[in-house]
Amino acid sequence: MPEPREPDGAIAPTGAGGAMDLAATEGATLDKTTPGGPGGTGPSAPARSLWSDAWRELRRNPIFIISGLIILFLVFISLWPSVIASGNPLDCDLANAQKSSTSGHPFGFDGQGCDVYTRTVYGARASVTVGVCATLGVAILGSVLGGLAGFFGGFWDAILSRITDVFFAIPVVLGGLVLLSVVTSNTVWPVIGFMVLLGWPQLSRIARGSVITAKQNDYVQAARALGASNSRMLLRHIAPNAVAPVIVVATIALGTYIALEATLSYLGVGLKPPTVSWGIDISAASQYIRNAPHMLLWPAGALAITVLAFIMLGDAVRDALDPKLR
Repeated sequence: MPEPREPDGAIAPTGAGGAMDLAATEGATLDKTTPGGPGGTGPSAPARSLWSDAWRELRRNPIFIISGLIILFLVFISLWPSVIASGNPLDCDLANAQKSSTSGHPFGFDGQGCDVYTRTVYGARASVTVGVCATLGVAILGSVLGGLAGFFGGFWDAILSRITDVFFAIPVVLGGLVLLSVVTSNTVWPVIGFMVLLGWPQLSRIARGSVITAKQNDYVQAARALGASNSRMLLRHIAPNAVAPVIVVATIALGTYIALEATLSYLGVGLKPPTVSWGIDISAASQYIRNAPHMLLWPAGALAITVLAFIMLGDAVRDALDPKLR
């Protein structure tokens, strides 16, 4: 009797019989009925990365949209404040001191007769500049030092850990009072340098832990076995998969640095006149809070909205980059 022939396209028996042949048959059926393999994740399906998934989540998050619009507006008025405030923030008239809102001056005047609206708009430039530059400096310095310590480990890792412990023991505000009290510059750079000096240990620990976790993955071990150099493994395989926690912490810290600049300026050791800053205006308005509360309301409100916007943005980015929170 002739042996029965397999239909066209059927999977030949593996020879193991039983479950092996059944699994092969089911696999062939799935490949025929599902585009791109089981679940649509085969070779024909588009590749999806962590960043594409995060962007998809962010676009559907109203918190990200609201905070992003606020931050874009702040960046716009920081670069071109004269678009919405045509006056000069240093043009003051004592005859208008402490007056409330009038035509053309919706926020009223401060104790020196300066337009509060114009100073509030121009004050965004100093605060945003300090926050962005300090965050970039902290992120770069902390990521490099923490990433190298986490990757190489050993002696340098122990040294960095002890150095960060020393910096964590320094109170930020007290350190600012001591270090910035001897600075006479009216620019933003001493304040930025102080924030970078005391802020990098936090980012370095985040980067160190993220690199230690990433370098234990199988793809890093495979690259090491294939003879990849340390620089290639660190830049090509580890850094792209370890940068997400650093971005989240840096985004939230940006709002914190803006608030810290206002605190130091309020205490008289941060930015100094004639620089226009929300912290300087809040400090000047504190003695007139009973007679002219509008002097304090508008710069303090702008500061609170700015800090809240960056914190909301950081929370949205954290939720999008952490699959466990979805």
